[in-house]
Amino acid sequence: MSIKPIRTEKEYNAALARVDELWGARQRTPEGDELEVWVTLIEKYEAEHHPIEAPDPIEAIKLAIEEKGLKRADVAEFFGNKSLVSDVLNRRKALTLRMIKALHRGLGIPYEVLLAD
Repeated sequence: MSIKPIRTEKEYNAALARVDELWGARQRTPEGDELEVWVTLIEKYEAEHHPIEAPDPIEAIKLAIEEKGLKRADVAEFFGNKSLVSDVLNRRKALTLRMIKALHRGLGIPYEVLLAD
């Protein structure tokens, strides 16, 4: 397969298949260089044709709580108090800047996710 820009889904699928064949190639070898070029082209195509939207901030918070095995009471300090946890997670109140900073520091949720609409 010759390397060229990916313009169609068929070319995209062929590029993915080629990456599968090349996966594990050592860096700074012809195969490793080809793999790097294909990955770059695939990333560009995916960014244009298959963008991944930022997750909903509230769902991201719920997921982080669940993944860390926490209870809502365990994260009250990030919100200010227990009732605010419920209000925010049930979408009755909006996140404040103070909450966003605390959630970022405490749970490691990226700012971009917490600030998404």
